[in-house]
Amino acid sequence: MKHTFPSRSRPLVPALICAALCALAAMPAAAAPDSKPYDDRLFRLSEILGAVHYLRELCGAEEGQQWRERMADLVQSEGTSALRKAKLTRSFNKGYQSYSRTYNTCSPSAQNAINRFLAEGATIADTLVRSVP
Repeated sequence: MKHTFPSRSRPLVPALICAALCALAAMPAAAAPDSKPYDDRLFRLSEILGAVHYLRELCGAEEGQQWRERMADLVQSEGTSALRKAKLTRSFNKGYQSYSRTYNTCSPSAQNAINRFLAEGATIADTLVRSVP
């Protein structure tokens, strides 16, 4: 059984992710080229994007490649080296693959996971935006 979700969650999270990307681009680079103070949050956001991409598609959201495109934006703005791009991509794939092994139908549990991920992703994106001086 496929479910769609209210459109109110669609514009908020992508908008916050875009704002976070802009804020991250403005942050000064850390001493090590592949390490930044916000990496843990950034890699978690990448993992969430992968999970949401899989789950929203599973539940019939018909958003196309929206979440993958957000990830591509993230890699483009934060992938300053091949290693960093690989870490970001690995995090996205981890989220996608973890949930593809867990859910093969859109269940209430899958819907709850989507809602949790959207909330967590919005919080992380907001935190990243606020951390810019």
